[in-house]
Amino acid sequence: MKVDFDKLDKAFENRVRLQIMSVLVVNDRYDFNSLKELLDVTDGNLASHLKGLEKEEYIMVHKSFLGRKPNTNYQATDKGKTAFKLHLNALEQLIKQQKTK
Repeated sequence: MKVDFDKLDKAFENRVRLQIMSVLVVNDRYDFNSLKELLDVTDGNLASHLKGLEKEEYIMVHKSFLGRKPNTNYQATDKGKTAFKLHLNALEQLIKQQKTK
C-alpha cells in the first residue's frame, strides 16, 4: 500500500492549525476567546493561524456584537472539512503502512 503524500495538506502541518480544525470540524462555530483558552496560545499566534486557514478558505469568520462587545466566531467551510478529512486519512494510511514494515 502506497501513501498518497499529495493528500497531506501543508495548511495542517502546524500543530495549532491542526488543533483549530479539529475543534471546528466537530463544532458548528467557536469563538476567538474560547479557542485561545482551549489551545493555550496567545492572541497573535491564534490570529495568524486563523488568518492562514481563512486564506485557504478552510474557515469562515463571523463578526458580530454582543451588546457593545465585538464577538468573532469561526466556522469550518465544506472545503476545509474535506481537506482536513483527506489529511487525516493520509496520516492514517501512513501509520498503517509503517505498522506493516
